Amino acid sequence: MPKNSKVTQREHSSEHVTESVADLLALEEPVDYKQSILNVAGETGSKQKAADEELGAEDRPAWNSKLQYILAQIGFSVGLGNIWRFPYLCQKNGGGAYLVPYLVLLIIIGIPLFFLELAVGQRIRRGSIGVWHYVCPRLGGIGFSSCIVCLFVGLYYNVIIGWSIFYFFKSFQYPLPWSECPVIRNGTVAVVEAECEKSSATTYFWYREALDISNSISESGGLNWKMTLCLLVAWSIVGMAVVKGIQSSGKVMYFSSLFPYVVLACFLVRGLLLRGAVDGILHMFTPKLDKMLDPQVWREAATQVFFALGLGFGGVIAFSSYNKQDNNCHFDAALVSFINFFTSVLATLVVFAVLGFKANIMNEKCVVENAEKILGYLHTNVLSRDLIPPHVNFSHLTAKDYTEMYKVIRAVKEDRFASLGLDPCLLEDELDKSVQGTGLAFIAFTEAMTHFPASPFWSVMFFLMLINLGLGSMIGTMAGITTPIIDTFKVPKEMFTVGCCVFAFFVGLLFVQRSGNYFVTMFDDYSATLPLTVIVILENIAVAWIYGTKKFMQELTEMLGFRPYRFYFYMWKFVSPLCMAVLTTASIIQLGVTPPGYSAWIKEEAAERYLYFPDWAMALLITLIVVATLPIPVVFILRHFHLLSDGSNTLSVSYKKGRMMKDISNLEENDETRFILSKVPSEAPSPMPTHRSYLGPGSTSPLETGGNPNGRYGSSYLLAGTPESEL
Repeated sequence: MPKNSKVTQREHSSEHVTESVADLLALEEPVDYKQSILNVAGETGSKQKAADEELGAEDRPAWNSKLQYILAQIGFSVGLGNIWRFPYLCQKNGGGAYLVPYLVLLIIIGIPLFFLELAVGQRIRRGSIGVWHYVCPRLGGIGFSSCIVCLFVGLYYNVIIGWSIFYFFKSFQYPLPWSECPVIRNGTVAVVEAECEKSSATTYFWYREALDISNSISESGGLNWKMTLCLLVAWSIVGMAVVKGIQSSGKVMYFSSLFPYVVLACFLVRGLLLRGAVDGILHMFTPKLDKMLDPQVWREAATQVFFALGLGFGGVIAFSSYNKQDNNCHFDAALVSFINFFTSVLATLVVFAVLGFKANIMNEKCVVENAEKILGYLHTNVLSRDLIPPHVNFSHLTAKDYTEMYKVIRAVKEDRFASLGLDPCLLEDELDKSVQGTGLAFIAFTEAMTHFPASPFWSVMFFLMLINLGLGSMIGTMAGITTPIIDTFKVPKEMFTVGCCVFAFFVGLLFVQRSGNYFVTMFDDYSATLPLTVIVILENIAVAWIYGTKKFMQELTEMLGFRPYRFYFYMWKFVSPLCMAVLTTASIIQLGVTPPGYSAWIKEEAAERYLYFPDWAMALLITLIVVATLPIPVVFILRHFHLLSDGSNTLSVSYKKGRMMKDISNLEENDETRFILSKVPSEAPSPMPTHRSYLGPGSTSPLETGGNPNGRYGSSYLLAGTPESEL
């Protein structure tokens, strides 16, 4: 019991002291709130402590080692977004300049809130539902919203793993099936597929062979059976990884968390040896300073911080809840955040090195094609040979020579230049072509790999890396769903986990229709972002403003053995809530100003076209956002008006010796008081909160009646800590 507690301060006093039940229970160790230990034989001291430890060990699984836990957190936080979203945002938002807002927001929002989630999970040892009910019962809906958001993300995230599985198996052939356009033979006539010829081989393979995509979200097109089978395989892998909880997922993390770094290191070495790799890396790190002042850049950086660290999903809390309470979670927060940022930068280096190589290949192709046009114009006397610089050799035409020739022709033929159809073929234009998300992985990167020596090997490695990155994140996402539900409702772990996977597979069929990619865009870009922002800001408010930052810092000091930096106090109390409030407002304004839409692939044009969501899709999108956030106001209203119990009127006693359990639930106020004090209702203080008497060290408490036949049970018992006791 803490030295500054009321009981300890009056330990040597004989005066009669009356304290509230909440005050006394708040000093107990946080054991399972459903259980108390009855010492039938009157055993005390070390035996009771051993019983407490044994009961706690039986009730809560634990990580086998600190390394396993760290790898689990890294596997959850480092995901597919580090490989394709972060590089895309760098490319789109000013290259190296984007790192400035990202680092600032990582320090003032990301790390403090990541530390907060680690701390509350480790201290309370419950999933997200139990944690936020514990911190502030009226905001207990935060935990339910986290579960719903995890479900939404898991539904489409596993579809992406399914895509990676499809490409993984297609990589075991040479040449790679997306390296050339298919040829349609009609008797003796061979014709290149028109859709492929208008676009590119990799683009055609992605949209037509893999997705067989429809022209819009309104055209379902039926199920894509290849992707349906891949989705089934993906959910089977995830189910086997999480069915036993951390006992099974912890072992998977050793491979799924470490293998991607091996592949990234191999790709970095190989990428740096490619011609043009330096061009890509220099392009990435060349900052466009004007972007640093763009509010949209800061909003996207904040969103990336949330997704990168897994804030608000509940997976961080779930993993941390299996830790020992003296674990240094402050060190864990700093370590995992640093590794996450390092991985994003490493992946960006790899991506831009490879894209630099691809840009050089495409630029050379552009030069060759346009040089052939110029030669044709020279032969037909459309252009005079006097326009060609004397040192230009068409047999060995360099990009520099072509640029010089292009400028001369443009200057001389200014009035008719557009009709010539010549392209500038600038390397910077190729590097500036930003490809987002799945397009970066399944189009741009796969096209670059077709030019690698031993391309099937690199393709197999790349997609196996994506599968493992996705699996690590899915394990954390599933933990964000299963852990709080199992903790709260005591459902069988294996049965519930398998049921979740089966349910998610059937709902996930929505995403393997021919229009499924458009629903992935809806869920990824819109349905989770706003609810996550609301969840994270309410988590911060619940701890910093309702529970109390000073109290939370004091309990962190007791748990960790040292006082965290004062920096966290100000971040939790002021800076982080303010920044997140601005972010939430900006997100809402963005949705209102720019109607949500998606990039549709039009088969006839063999090109993408941006379309707005139709009315029914907008209704679905709004419904998803409302469903994800609805538990928060519902639980608040129900508990504010006492329509839903906050758990304070529940007392449970377990009998350790006989392995029996007696629950006394939902007691009336007077009944609970009489049970605790062994008094009649008229003798108990009223109204709530209830009190019990502490008579000093020389007296016998009604709750410690060992050997006293007049005691409630005729034997002594020790009341364990409850979830309402302390954080």
